[in-house]
Amino acid sequence: MSGQKPTVVLVHGAFADSSSWNGVVEKLQSHDYPVVAAGNPLRGLTSDGEYVRQLVASIEGPVVLVGHSYGGAVISNAAKGLDNVKALVFVAAFMPDEGESAVDLAGKFPGSTLGEALRPVPITLPDGSRTADLYIEKGKFHHQFAADVPEERAAVMAATQRPVTNAALTEAASAPAWKEIPSWVLVATEDLNIPLQTQTFMAERAKATALAVTASHAVSVSLPGDVARLINEAAEGTA
Repeated sequence: MSGQKPTVVLVHGAFADSSSWNGVVEKLQSHDYPVVAAGNPLRGLTSDGEYVRQLVASIEGPVVLVGHSYGGAVISNAAKGLDNVKALVFVAAFMPDEGESAVDLAGKFPGSTLGEALRPVPITLPDGSRTADLYIEKGKFHHQFAADVPEERAAVMAATQRPVTNAALTEAASAPAWKEIPSWVLVATEDLNIPLQTQTFMAERAKATALAVTASHAVSVSLPGDVARLINEAAEGTA
């Protein structure tokens, strides 16, 4: 990277927003990384990937693209063919192969209790198609999503969560960028959304550099230092 610090683009997943990266942003900025926390629309995998792709394409210089949860599927779609993306970092995230969806992967191995915690709200998308916006029930959010986050903070996260459409979680991925771009994976061992076995399977399949930490699905909130260190490792590993 010729000594230039890459821009780190952070893409949140379902049931979260850009503020879920705040602690990570602070750590990265303290080491002089330019950072952009993108607003993931959470409407559909193809359209969300194109939104992030256009954002990344507008950035001059190298980029490390980071995705949490469903955001992992988004960055893998978005980065395909983008020459400025030098590394991908998946944080307790989906890494689908072509034709796979987040729902497919979440159910590949036992352990996810997300389905039992969801509250669907029927909606009509701009193109007239019907789907459902999915929220985690507020009373179940702390245990399901952020068990290692203080209860008061988890309550705020539950109130401000961004819904994802059912269509986005069931949409099949295109050819994945992780097959072409060096990838790093942070595995959250206490994750109730994406089971440990699933995260490990995806990391091994991608031949990614993996780091396992004892954390809930909300690892970017509970352990921002570990997340930032892995991002730094990815940035330095492709320098």
